[in-house]
Amino acid sequence: MAVARKSRGTRVRHLGLAGRTGTVLLAAGIGVLSPASVALPAWAQQSSVAPDAGGYYATPPPVDKSKKPVDEGKPDKTYEKKTECVQRSKLGGDQVDIKNRPWGQEYLQIEKVHQLMRGATGSVGANVKVAVIDTGVSAHPYFGGRVESGGDYVATPGGGKAPGLEDCDGHGTEVAGIIAANPPDASIGFRGVAPDATILSIRQSSQNYEEAEKKEEPPASPGNSAPPSSSNNPGSQLPPSSGNGAGGGAADGTAPGQDKGGRQQGQGKTAGTLKTLAQAVVRAVDKRANVINMSVDNCRPATGSITEGEQQLQAAVNYAVDNDVVVVAAAGNSGDKCPQNDQPDPRSPKTIVTPPWFSEDVLSVAAIDDTGGVAEFSVHGPWVSVAAPGTKIISLDPAEGSSSLANLTIEGNGQPGAIQGTSFAAPYVAGVAALVRAKFPGLKARDVMTRIKETAQHPAAPGGRDNFVGFGVIDPIAALTAIVPSEADKAKPVQLPANLPPANDRDPAPMIVALAGTGGGLVALLVTLFVVHSVRRNRPAASPGRKTP
Repeated sequence: MAVARKSRGTRVRHLGLAGRTGTVLLAAGIGVLSPASVALPAWAQQSSVAPDAGGYYATPPPVDKSKKPVDEGKPDKTYEKKTECVQRSKLGGDQVDIKNRPWGQEYLQIEKVHQLMRGATGSVGANVKVAVIDTGVSAHPYFGGRVESGGDYVATPGGGKAPGLEDCDGHGTEVAGIIAANPPDASIGFRGVAPDATILSIRQSSQNYEEAEKKEEPPASPGNSAPPSSSNNPGSQLPPSSGNGAGGGAADGTAPGQDKGGRQQGQGKTAGTLKTLAQAVVRAVDKRANVINMSVDNCRPATGSITEGEQQLQAAVNYAVDNDVVVVAAAGNSGDKCPQNDQPDPRSPKTIVTPPWFSEDVLSVAAIDDTGGVAEFSVHGPWVSVAAPGTKIISLDPAEGSSSLANLTIEGNGQPGAIQGTSFAAPYVAGVAALVRAKFPGLKARDVMTRIKETAQHPAAPGGRDNFVGFGVIDPIAALTAIVPSEADKAKPVQLPANLPPANDRDPAPMIVALAGTGGGLVALLVTLFVVHSVRRNRPAASPGRKTP
C-alpha cells in the first residue's frame, strides 16, 4: 500500500505546471456544465418577492429626527371598554401559587445571576427604572410597591387608579412580572430577572377597548319618552367574561386570550396606534427611564416604503437611545395578521415588523422554546438582535386583587393553553439590560446593547448571527462578567489595595535543578535515538542466497 501511495505521488509531481493548469480548467468546466450539482446560497436563489432595489425592505431609511412626535399625553381617540377585563379563573381545585421554577429561568441561570448581582452590587437591579409600554400594569403585591404611574393613551382608568395602573387585558402585568416580580415566599421558584428594579407603567394599547361609536338619539314620539336602550347601560355592552385564565393547583392561571398575530397596533378599532406608541417612547425618556420594554408591534406587508407612523416611531426610539435609554422590543408573532418571513431571499422580507425593523436603535428579541431552538411563531428577519425563552411562561396573575401566579391562558375557543410569545421573551432581555445598567453604570445605552449582543450564544452562521435568533440566545452571566472587545478602549488600570499578601519569594534553585535534569535527560534520549538510527542505516544488506543470522 505504501508503494502505491509513493507511485501516485510521483506521477502528480511529474505533471508539472501545465498538468496542474489543465486539471484546474477541467474541474472548472465540469462545474460550469453541471450547475445543478452546486447548491446556491439563499440570496442567489430566485425570490418570489420584489428585490430590495429602490425601496426599504430589510433596512429602513435613515432616521428623520424631525419626525419625533410631540407627546400629547392622552389617547388619540375616544376608546370605550367593549370586553370585560381579565378575571381569575379556576378549572378546579384551590388557587395556589405555582411553585416550580420556569424552564426559562433555569436555562438562563437566573438564580446564579441574582447571587452574582448581590455579591457585586448588594442588590439585583435597584435604582434602575424600566418603562413597560403595554396594556398597563396592575399593582400586584409581588412588585412590592415598585410600580410607578407613567401615563395612559387608552382611557382614564376606573376605580381612582393612577394613569397606567389599570391592566384590563392582563398582558402588561405578565410582561412586567418577568422583569421585576419578587415573591416574598422563598418556596416559589418564579422570580423577575431584576427583582429590585422599578417599573414605569405606560398604558398605550388594549384589545378590550375599542373606538367609541357615534351615538344618534332617536327622535322621541310626542308625549312619550323613548325607552331606555341597552346602549345607555354600560354594563350591558360588555359581553360576559370568557373567564380569561385557567387552572387550579399546579395548573392555576389567568391571562387574556393571546392573539396569534401578537399585540398588533392599529388593528381594527382597538386602542393602540404607532402614533401613540411613538409618543409613549418619548414620554418614557422624559420620565427618566433607563430601559424601555415594548412587547407590542405593528406588522404589515413589505412594500419598499415607510409610513408616517413608522417614521415617528423610528425618530422616537432614536431619541431614546441618543438620550441613554436602552430600547427592547418583541420580534413579533407570526399568524394570519403577520405572515412568516420564509422567502428564499432574506434581504427581501415579505413582512415588516416595527419597532424591531429599527434594529440600529432597538434590541429586537426572538423567542426560543424549551428545546433551545427558535419558536415556530417567532417572526424571522434581518433585524432580529437576540433571542430569549418565550414558551411555557409563568408570571404574575394580572386579575384585579390577585396575589398569585399564572401559567395558562384561555384562548378564543375557550380552551386553556400555555402563555407564550415573543412578548414574553423581550422582558427577559429588558431585565438583563437593567442588571447590566446597575452593574456597569458608566456604560451608555449603545454599549449595553452591544454587550448583550456580543455575549450571546452565537449561532453557527457567518458573522455569528442569523435571521432566526440574531446574535443568539442571551447569556446573562456573560453579559455581567465578560470582557467585551468593543469596550477595550474604556478599560482603565485598577490600583491594587495596599494590604495584599507578600510576594512569593521562595528559593528558585530546586526548580532550576529539576528543569535542568529533565532537559539533560531529553537530550541524552535524542542522542541515543540518533545513534541507533544511524547504525541501522549503515548495516550492510544481506547477500542473495545467504541467510542472515
